[in-house]
Amino acid sequence: MCLILMGVDTSPNFPFILAANRDEFYNRPTAELDYWQDQPDILAGRDLVAGGTWLGVHTSGRFAALTNYRDPADLKPGAPSRGEIIPDCLLFGGTVEEFLKQLENKAKVYTGFNLVTGELLDQKHGPSLFWFSNQGRGIKQIPQGFHGVSNHLLNTAWPKVTRGTKALSQCLKTGSTDDNTLFELLKDRHIARDDQLPQTGVGPEWERILSPMFIQSPTYGTRSSTLIRVDADRFITITERTYDPADQSQFSDRCFTLPPGR
Repeated sequence: MCLILMGVDTSPNFPFILAANRDEFYNRPTAELDYWQDQPDILAGRDLVAGGTWLGVHTSGRFAALTNYRDPADLKPGAPSRGEIIPDCLLFGGTVEEFLKQLENKAKVYTGFNLVTGELLDQKHGPSLFWFSNQGRGIKQIPQGFHGVSNHLLNTAWPKVTRGTKALSQCLKTGSTDDNTLFELLKDRHIARDDQLPQTGVGPEWERILSPMFIQSPTYGTRSSTLIRVDADRFITITERTYDPADQSQFSDRCFTLPPGR
């Protein structure tokens, strides 16, 4: 996952809404959103190389999503797959905070990452969400408002994050929260000006390629987009749009709804 946009307690109709893009090499095998055969309480896509995932929801309402932290100097050959963190979190028997404290103790064995996780059906307080990065910032509760994370820290003002959170805010303000509107938001191909590009160590050409919300290149790009909505009746709806790597104008959708108290 390379871009996560969230609205937390910003609308009475949707206490939580998420719009996210997963970017990956086109030749990396991937399974689309579904319940896992070996862990049927997990609803997620799956990386068929390492076996993990980038975003998932447990039938209890626990949610987790991960982005890579882009820093070529931090690459760790032989490190465990960051995709294993999501199922570990979703299946953990304690609280999210307890999981994050355990993860914090071993987080440096992984190449850089951000984790957004929490309980979407917290009966007392509504969605209860946390952010953790192994880049030394600790565990933070995510407050009410609009938030974004790409391949740096939470709410780093990269152009795609700023544009995305502003666009999501406008969608909630106008009530434009249907699938097509939100998926179009995520297909924004605006390339940032050179003076706005992040300096992450991959060179100017790749900084330009990676600067839009929706990425296209000959070998790497946006493979799928995901929407998660928690409505006022506490139903969770997850919709994934998977793009054809050979022609990103072609796509297929999968949608699942989790009722409260499942």
